[in-house]
Amino acid sequence: MKALRDGFGDEIIELGRENSKIYVIDCDIGKSCKTQPFAKELPEQYLNVGIAEQNAAGVGAGLASCGKIPFVCTYAAFGSMRMCEQIRQEMCYPVLNVKIACSHGGLTPANDGASHQCIEDIGIMRTLPNMTVVAPGDYYATRKLVREAAKIYGPVYLRFTRDAIPFVYDENEEFEIGKAKQLKSGNDVTIIASGSVLHLAVQAAERLEAEGVSVRLIDMHTIKPLDKEIVMKALEETGAVITVEDHNILNGLGSAVCEVSAELGKGRVKRMGVQDQFGESGPYYKLLEKNGVTVDLIVDNAKGMISNDRR
Repeated sequence: MKALRDGFGDEIIELGRENSKIYVIDCDIGKSCKTQPFAKELPEQYLNVGIAEQNAAGVGAGLASCGKIPFVCTYAAFGSMRMCEQIRQEMCYPVLNVKIACSHGGLTPANDGASHQCIEDIGIMRTLPNMTVVAPGDYYATRKLVREAAKIYGPVYLRFTRDAIPFVYDENEEFEIGKAKQLKSGNDVTIIASGSVLHLAVQAAERLEAEGVSVRLIDMHTIKPLDKEIVMKALEETGAVITVEDHNILNGLGSAVCEVSAELGKGRVKRMGVQDQFGESGPYYKLLEKNGVTVDLIVDNAKGMISNDRR
């Protein structure tokens, strides 16, 4: 087990060593965002603007306009909301090459409570033109997708979570932004997951397969641009799709998949995620359970959808 934010910290320092154009802009939370080693080893590529996220966005845009590749680092709640106007006006509208690297997405701030648990960020970011939105599913996916984000030109929102989660991949797995990864190829039901709850979807798929259910499992690590082709194929071939995310069920992964289903005119979609309510202080998995995101409920929903299809 290892946290997604650790994957970012380990990869950004590698990128910084390889390319002097890589910059980190911190908002005085380098310890939480895992950028302290970068600051220590590469001080000339590092800026700490203090608790001033809007300023950080402006500095990032300025650096990008000079040919640098800045990663603006903060918590998801502040990176997506406090910086929202600056991201729109200074990054997305002029299409500048700024990466917004946010830890503490979803409910994983746990005991920090609702003020720091960001359940709206993906929905906000995916509505901005020219923005790419990425939510890796484990430590190794994070490292590879951070590296891919540095390669592509334009604004990218990278969403990480705080708590350690199980590995799904190993260091040899390759990723492409905008191209989902199909982990299992079944025909009874499709489970599409993203971010830190991917491992729950993996466990649910394994349990369903043990009971004779043919499960198609997809890691939708890029929410925008969504891999519509893989979604349409799942809707056409399995008919039933369950989305699993640590985000409000409004405007996140589930909504994006529902949009494809509506345009295609095929399939049924069950959205599993935060039930349009704020979080609270408590253990991470208890907060997920309160919102109906558990292995047991993924299994139950899958069986229910299959049963309805067979009536």
